[in-house]
Amino acid sequence: MPGSSVSAQDLDRAAAALVVSLPALNRALERHVHLEFPHPRLPEGQLALLFQVEEREGITVREAADALLMKPNNVSALVSQLTELGLLERRQDDADKRVAHLFPTAIARERLAEVRRLKAAHLVRALHALTDGEQAALGSAVSALASLTRRLHATG
Repeated sequence: MPGSSVSAQDLDRAAAALVVSLPALNRALERHVHLEFPHPRLPEGQLALLFQVEEREGITVREAADALLMKPNNVSALVSQLTELGLLERRQDDADKRVAHLFPTAIARERLAEVRRLKAAHLVRALHALTDGEQAALGSAVSALASLTRRLHATG
């Protein structure tokens, strides 16, 4: 990065640590949610699609496939499964009847909110167990992680 005072070696170390710690953090949260979530557990692909549709209501199958880095026929299969479960709604495009726009149902919205609440509660409990310095460091890192996520999405 031009003008950066951070060495390439330090950046490599930070990248390696993030590659290990972020998935581990997510797995730990998923494990806690799995134990406490009172509804049937959805496969990862279905859950990822639901979160994507909630974030971008009206998204098409092709757009969702692009965003999730999946093949459109695989996303279409997930859409069918989630529609049968009453978690996703397909609405035909007014101009092109071959295109469907996707919307989460009220049940899906409730369950996604419940998943977020459970994850947040576990994170808050874990954060309370950290030292003041660790909490401050994580607080400072949050905006940098959000920026990093945006950059990765923009280049992917």
